[in-house]
Amino acid sequence: MTEKRKKKLNWFYLPAVVLMLAFIAYPLCNAIYLSFFNWNGYSVNKEFIGIQNYVAMFKDEIFISSLRNTLIYGFGCTILQQVIGLTLALFLNTKFKGRGIIRTVIYMPAMVSGLVMGYIMYFFFQFNGGVVNDILGFLGLSGYDWLGNGTSAIAVIVFINTWQFVGVSMVIYLAGIQGVSQSYIEAATVDGANAWERFRYIILPLLVPALSSSVIYNLIGGLKLYDVIIALTDGGPARKTHSLATYIANRYFDAERAGYAAAIGVFSFVMIMIISMIVNGYFRRKEVEV
Repeated sequence: MTEKRKKKLNWFYLPAVVLMLAFIAYPLCNAIYLSFFNWNGYSVNKEFIGIQNYVAMFKDEIFISSLRNTLIYGFGCTILQQVIGLTLALFLNTKFKGRGIIRTVIYMPAMVSGLVMGYIMYFFFQFNGGVVNDILGFLGLSGYDWLGNGTSAIAVIVFINTWQFVGVSMVIYLAGIQGVSQSYIEAATVDGANAWERFRYIILPLLVPALSSSVIYNLIGGLKLYDVIIALTDGGPARKTHSLATYIANRYFDAERAGYAAAIGVFSFVMIMIISMIVNGYFRRKEVEV
């Protein structure tokens, strides 16, 4: 390829660079700038306070609780999505009538907005008239206030987010499984390997690229979970289900502490970036060359 040709191709990068600068670089730089100020979000006056917002974060019990919840949402949902998604992929990779319909049904929740999914599931888990409690009543069991207790509400959020996006993991793993050469499976079978051994020593190592993609996708989504929480609990009860994303919105709009919210946002960005880099680096070292 000639140098002139390369220069022409480089111009095609310009729209992507402009979009990244406008929607990623500028908001990030602006958030870092605002995090050093005491500002209510709309006044023209800003008071420079240095790193006080960052210091205040680690003295804020709700921030600590939100951070803990964020890690639960991120890692809890990711682990469940990988286990269930891989199991479904292995099952649906076999040939049987109607498997295409089952794949579609499992993937469909991922096509629904998280906010809409949250409002739908609210009517399942609400205390009075909720579908789950109605079923328990039909079975002669007493109902439970699923969303009125912090621990159970967190569990419900993890369950809903897992169920909504497990289809994404399933599709990624299906693509990975179907990319494994049958010659490896046949050779292992001839050597006397059983189904578990073929999965453990042949399929799973070759699925590391798919596993990496699925984990990173689900982990980032879980760590920045927002819409389902807003629809189900709005951070309650007693702010016990806040994630960092919902707490940012709470501090900015409800408490009018835009500088503090910006500091939490910067912390959240750095945390997600570091976790993603560590996880991605781990899976890169585990990849098998074929």
